[in-house]
Amino acid sequence: MRRQLVIHNVAQYTKIPRAARTEAAKTTAARQPWGAEEVRAFLLAIKDERLFAVMLLSLLGMRPAEVCGLRWPDVDLDAEEGQVENTRTLVDGEVVEKNTKSEKGTRALPLPAPVTAALKSFKAKQAAEKLALGEGYADTGYVLVDELGEPVRTDWLRRRAYDLMKLAGVRKVRLYDARHACLTYLATNGVPDVIVSAWAGHADLSFTKRTSDLNAARDALAGLLG
Repeated sequence: MRRQLVIHNVAQYTKIPRAARTEAAKTTAARQPWGAEEVRAFLLAIKDERLFAVMLLSLLGMRPAEVCGLRWPDVDLDAEEGQVENTRTLVDGEVVEKNTKSEKGTRALPLPAPVTAALKSFKAKQAAEKLALGEGYADTGYVLVDELGEPVRTDWLRRRAYDLMKLAGVRKVRLYDARHACLTYLATNGVPDVIVSAWAGHADLSFTKRTSDLNAARDALAGLLG
């Protein structure tokens, strides 16, 4: 209709079959994000694991592609702020690197103190790995890299997250559900909806530019992730 190829919306009265609606409802119900106690149990169990800081980023509300695309120049550890503006995702099995999902997805997040501390430790760990490997280390500049310095794919991150969940003995959830655990926690702990949306990368672009407005979310998450 937009292209004026048809004069009526031929799908206007199409109905989703009841069986499909029921199955979709079951799938949605099964995808329940972690509660606060599950988040804390998971973090306590993996606090000494190499990817602890990476799991914190996922629980901070970043999408898997955003976590994989984050670069060290995007992270100011002194100012305790991370700039989400690059993604690494999979399209037909191939890595595609691009800007965030939308303009609204590009955002500067003030980092809770536990996340900053974990990222500092992870950066030091990578420096030690680089020193041990020497010229064989790939200094790619990404935050999430393997022990050889190479950036990873979202499916790699997903598998490692599931391994850590099994290790921690917690309920297995998708990384997107881990992200939603953060957003749910913010919404149920007095953080205004507009700030939760901005934190997630859904809000009006002019709002996401004002990083100081997101400090309420940062402070709330410090209590969850600490």
